[in-house]
Amino acid sequence: MEKNNVSKKVTATILSMSLLTVMAGAAIAPALGIIKAHFSDASAMLVQFIVSMPALLIIVTNLFFLPLSRILRTRTIATTGLLLYVVAGAGCFFVDDIYVLLLLRAVLGISVGLVMPLSTGLLAYYFPPEEQARLMGLSAAMNQMGGVVATLLAGLLATIEWNYAFLVYLLGLIALVMVWLWLPDEQLGSANKRGIPFQPRQLLKFHPSVIGMLLLMMIFFIFPTNFAVVATRQLGLRTELITLIMVGLDVVAFFVGMVFGGVMHRFRQSVKYFAPVFFLLGYVAYLVPDVLMVVLGSACIGIANGVGVPYLNTIASIKGGKNSATTVMPLLSAALYLGQFVSPVIVTPASHILFGSTDLTGPYKIGIALCLLFMVQVYFTRHFQSLPPK
Repeated sequence: MEKNNVSKKVTATILSMSLLTVMAGAAIAPALGIIKAHFSDASAMLVQFIVSMPALLIIVTNLFFLPLSRILRTRTIATTGLLLYVVAGAGCFFVDDIYVLLLLRAVLGISVGLVMPLSTGLLAYYFPPEEQARLMGLSAAMNQMGGVVATLLAGLLATIEWNYAFLVYLLGLIALVMVWLWLPDEQLGSANKRGIPFQPRQLLKFHPSVIGMLLLMMIFFIFPTNFAVVATRQLGLRTELITLIMVGLDVVAFFVGMVFGGVMHRFRQSVKYFAPVFFLLGYVAYLVPDVLMVVLGSACIGIANGVGVPYLNTIASIKGGKNSATTVMPLLSAALYLGQFVSPVIVTPASHILFGSTDLTGPYKIGIALCLLFMVQVYFTRHFQSLPPK
């Protein structure tokens, strides 16, 4: 297919895959309490693994995406990934053993590891650099919208019975049909004949974006892992209001992603600082025990996430060129999910050591420190770089 003549159906197909990737863990989060009650004999750690297990397998799969892309064509990779996504995701509906459930969640991680590099890398493959900011913004917006839809739908289904929440993964059938109908069958890996599963040289080349994505996700995930507990204990907010604020954050990030192309062109030299600055404002606002400040802080974090992810994807895809799907995008995907996984592992113990276990806002203070580190990383890796001409 000519890259200058990409149909809207192909673009919609690629973006449909972006709707699904965030659902790997986020979709089940609202039902975790009900799932824990059902598996009352299981340890709290095992139940937590229901959310975090996919992230581990996504990281591993991403690191082996390049050699896989040299063997299989894009439609085969996407079809395999989406079939596994539907079967493993919705298959949990029929399972009543937590170990089998965790096995299916691991398979779900493999499926997202196959799909995610395509959901961003194919945009770099088919479209020139001047169009990628707009499209990466749309991809991030679809990702956020997937989170909103999945969270609300899974929460609603879980009120019927705990296992009904997993039926949300049937949404993958929509993307699967679109892939069968419209996705071109490219051989992406052929352009990287010397590729090996993991190249330190690639990590060195793309380290500003990879480390940036790791920091961004570590900072962002302080919010979903701490917000509900802090808002309940500090402000006495009801679960319904907490859910509304959390969904509102995703909605803000969605709209920011929709207009990201215009934002990046308008603020070409300063947009690199938007994510760390807005994260910083958000977590500073959370230190004030006031509902209005909490809402404003959540909006800031939504803006930071809505700008940060497409910015890093855009810069990396421009640098990686048409080979991005098999080089930098798997690294970014691995960094994204590694950040999600290690955030609570690092932030919670650090908060307890520095501020004590009784300081509910301790994780937010660690978030502020990480924001400053993120800002320093941006300055030393991006400050002297210019975006390509419009």
